[in-house]
Amino acid sequence: MLGLIISLIVIGLIAGAVARLLIPGKQDIGILMTIVLGIVGSFVGGFLGYLIFNHDANGGFFQPAGIIGSIIGAVIVLFIYTRVAGRGARTR
Repeated sequence: MLGLIISLIVIGLIAGAVARLLIPGKQDIGILMTIVLGIVGSFVGGFLGYLIFNHDANGGFFQPAGIIGSIIGAVIVLFIYTRVAGRGARTR
């Protein structure tokens, strides 16, 4: 259980950091939100992988993805976040 939590945090940090590098503009989020972004992106990537390939190892559609799926999911989540949050504040 502890290994799963540490894995989610590490993969979340990597995926969130790469997503922040790929999306242009300034995102006003800290390291904790970067980790959360990566973890949410991982689940979004797992869900999209299930929808596209209609197959997964765990038998469910809500699952964590691999690192590539996590990065793709994190980019999607960050893009949506910047568009929604950008309406109230100016981003450069």
